[in-house]
Amino acid sequence: MLHLRLTTIQLQRRVRSHVMRRILILHALLGTGHLSAARALDAAFARFPGVEAHVEDSLDFINPALSSLWKKGYKELSEHAAGLYSQVYRAADTDDAQRAMAENLRGATRGWPFFQKLEHYVAEFAPAAIIAVMPVPLALMSQLKAEGRLACPLYGVVTDFLAHSVWAVPHVTRYFVPSRTTAAMLAWQGLDPDNLTVTGIPINPAIAEPKQADKLRWQHKLPLDRPLVTIFGGGVDPATIAFIAARLVEQEVPLTLMICAGRNERLLDALAGIEGNATVGLQKLGMIDYVDDLVTTSDLVISKPGGLITSEVLARGTPMITICPLPGQEEPNADFVTLSGAGISLRVPELVPITVLHLLESPALLSRMRANAQAVGKPRAALTIAEQVLADLEVI
Repeated sequence: MLHLRLTTIQLQRRVRSHVMRRILILHALLGTGHLSAARALDAAFARFPGVEAHVEDSLDFINPALSSLWKKGYKELSEHAAGLYSQVYRAADTDDAQRAMAENLRGATRGWPFFQKLEHYVAEFAPAAIIAVMPVPLALMSQLKAEGRLACPLYGVVTDFLAHSVWAVPHVTRYFVPSRTTAAMLAWQGLDPDNLTVTGIPINPAIAEPKQADKLRWQHKLPLDRPLVTIFGGGVDPATIAFIAARLVEQEVPLTLMICAGRNERLLDALAGIEGNATVGLQKLGMIDYVDDLVTTSDLVISKPGGLITSEVLARGTPMITICPLPGQEEPNADFVTLSGAGISLRVPELVPITVLHLLESPALLSRMRANAQAVGKPRAALTIAEQVLADLEVI
C-alpha cells in the first residue's frame, strides 16, 4: 500500500502555488451515513487553501418521483422487511471481484439513461478528482471512465467495515477502506492490494481534536460522581429501547442514563412512562448538536452499529455495546467492534441491561475496551483521505 508522501503543511504550501482544485464528492441519500461521510470530507478539504470541494447527491439528478421512490423503497425494505433486505443484500454479494466489476458496470450502463443530468453536471464542474462515498455514483463514474468520457482520478470511500461486492468497479485510482481487515478481504476477493489504502471511515475532522470529559459534564450539567451511559436509539425499535431503559432505572447501581432519540418521535413517546430516580438519573433527548460531547464523556455507548456512528465512537476511544444491526452491512460492523475488543455485540435486548451492569462493575475490563477502541479508532480519517488525494494530484 502506498504511504503518504507529504505532510499536511507541505500539501497546504503546494496547493497555494496552484490554481484552484475542484473536488467533487458524490453520495446517494439512502440512509444518513453516506451524507455524513461526504460532509466530513468536505470539511477536511476546506482546511486546504486553493481547494474547492462540492458535495452532491447523485439521486438529485434523476426524476424527482423516481428518486423519492428509490429512497422510500430502501427505507421500507431496510427498516420494515429486514429478512427480505438481508436476502437481497446477500444474494447480490459475490467473492469474485472480476465478476462483480462486470455486473456493476452492466448495472451502471442500464442506469445511465436516468442520470444524464449528472453527466452534464460533472462535465460543467470539471473536477480535478471525484470521490464517491456510495457504490451507485462510484459505478456511474467508473462507466464514464470506461467509455473515455471522464479523465480525472476516481476514488471510492468504503463506509462499512465489510465491503459488499457492489463496491467493486474498474478504473478506480484508489479505494479508501476502514481497516486492515477490510483491505485484506477485498484483496482476497481480487482487488489490487496496491489500490487499497487503510484510512478509516471519514468522520467530522473536529473529532480528532481532544476534549476534556469532566469539562463536558460540567458544561452539560451531568453528574461527575457516577458512570454515564448513552443510548443512541434513533434507528432502533422504540419498544426495544424502552425495555432497556426500564430495566436500567430499576437497578441499584448509581449511573446517569442518556437516551438520544434523534428524529424518532415514536421513541420519545415510548419513553414517556419511564422516569429516573435518585440512583439512576435519566435524560431523554431529541435532536441534539452535541453528540460528540456525549460520546467523549460517556463510559459506555449503546447504539446500532452504523458505519459512521461506530467510527465516531471508536475515534473517541469509548467502549460500545452494539444492538439491532441492520442485516447486511451493519452486522460486520458489530463484528468488527467485538473482534477489536472495543465492545460487545448483543442480539438479544434482555442481555443489554445485564451487560451494562457487568461492565460498570468491571473497571479493568472497561479500561481494556477503551484502550482497544483507541487503538483501532481513526479520528483523522477524513483528513488522511484529503491529504492522499491532494498528494496524488501532485503526480497524476
